[in-house]
Amino acid sequence: MDDPELVAPVLAAVVGDAHVLVDDDLRSGYESDWTGRYHAPAAVVVRPGSRDEVTAVLAHCNERRVAVVTQAGNTGLVGGSVPRPDGPRPVVLSTRRLDRIIDLDADALQVTAGAGTTIAAWQASARAAGLDTPVDFAARDSATIGGAIATNAGGSRVVRYGTMRHQVVGIEAVLADGRVVGSLAGLPKETAGLHWPSLLTGSEGTLGVVTAARLRLVPRHEHRVTAMVALSTVGDAAALAGTLRTELSTLDSLEIVFPAAVELVARHLGEPAPVDASGPVVIVECAAHVDPTDELATVLASATGVTDTAVATDPARRDHLVAFRDRMTEAIAAAAGADGTPTFKLDVAVPLRALGELLDVAERAADRDGATLIAFGHLAEGNLHLNHLRAGDTTRIADTVLAEVARLGGTISAEHGIGVAKSAWLSLIRSDGDLAAQRSIRAALDPRGIMNPGVLASGSGRGDVQVPQLQVP
Repeated sequence: MDDPELVAPVLAAVVGDAHVLVDDDLRSGYESDWTGRYHAPAAVVVRPGSRDEVTAVLAHCNERRVAVVTQAGNTGLVGGSVPRPDGPRPVVLSTRRLDRIIDLDADALQVTAGAGTTIAAWQASARAAGLDTPVDFAARDSATIGGAIATNAGGSRVVRYGTMRHQVVGIEAVLADGRVVGSLAGLPKETAGLHWPSLLTGSEGTLGVVTAARLRLVPRHEHRVTAMVALSTVGDAAALAGTLRTELSTLDSLEIVFPAAVELVARHLGEPAPVDASGPVVIVECAAHVDPTDELATVLASATGVTDTAVATDPARRDHLVAFRDRMTEAIAAAAGADGTPTFKLDVAVPLRALGELLDVAERAADRDGATLIAFGHLAEGNLHLNHLRAGDTTRIADTVLAEVARLGGTISAEHGIGVAKSAWLSLIRSDGDLAAQRSIRAALDPRGIMNPGVLASGSGRGDVQVPQLQVP
């Protein structure tokens, strides 16, 4: 490895002095994840502004076996995009400057954008063209396209359009040694060998750095209706989900929020909840070219277990109802800040029929720990975000909940990825053959093991590779 004193100047020669951050104060915003649970120092933060600069940075780091952690909007919840306390001090490669809308083809319903483009900017470009994005979630103002690809993000519109994997029709990425792979052509039919978008989506920065992507767009629906529906039981909510998916072609979003979560957001907003809820609350959104209100009302009128309902068609009222989902993370963060204890988060999914069974186990685990469980999620996918306030023994909670998830045939990560937070439990849902194959792919594309070491590893959570530590003056 080169003399550490030469590292920063070499990187500065590639990206410019202003985009190599060495001082502690300048690096600090890149060294902690959104939850505050994961924090460690980086050796240096590098902010390349083009694919060629990414290529040069990676080639330099690979030559010297320097660990690289790719970071996008840094909204992750599993410690996958920040340095690790038990690992080497890495170069953090920020993609925030790769934030340009490169091309929008309204006829093809596609857009090409840099990896640092936020989800909100993607939405704005689509809506300016009379179109929309198939992906949306609460962190849209800070989360980026590259991060969404890295974690195969989902969000609220998966019920209609699928996850991020379904939206990537072309990709450009740089491998550890500086080779550029992929294509941004966005051809709907293409069968020439391995599909780079499929391979890289969900890889959490372990195979390379995504620099740009070609993404799907969808029609913009002028008419929307939102309903908040209080139900008696989780079983009633699951049954309603099945009915809505079967009978409503206009279904755009289907979320679930449990009573403690509703109460938390109501306190945070300083106003009462729109419905009285002693059981789960389902937030339904429909969108179409003609008003879907009557269609939704007909389905809700025949649903079982409904105890209260609020319906809105005007934008302000709809936003108010949706706020009880979109402001959830904000409300949880505020509560955690008041307690002084970072929230312990588990993001899981099980078959819809098993949702109540999982929730019972999660509630008992929280009670035993003395934690407060705040649960909400994406109902149609059986995806729950389990947030534990004032959690003590987080390992015990995770052992209990994730084992139950595996027993029920679910996944320990429906969104946000594995990162380092869930590495120790990856073998619950992946066979030895699966894990060996993943390691082989990783070794083939990154033989020196510099890309995000410890992330998506299995077993102890300490990672599969060790690389030399980089230090800067």
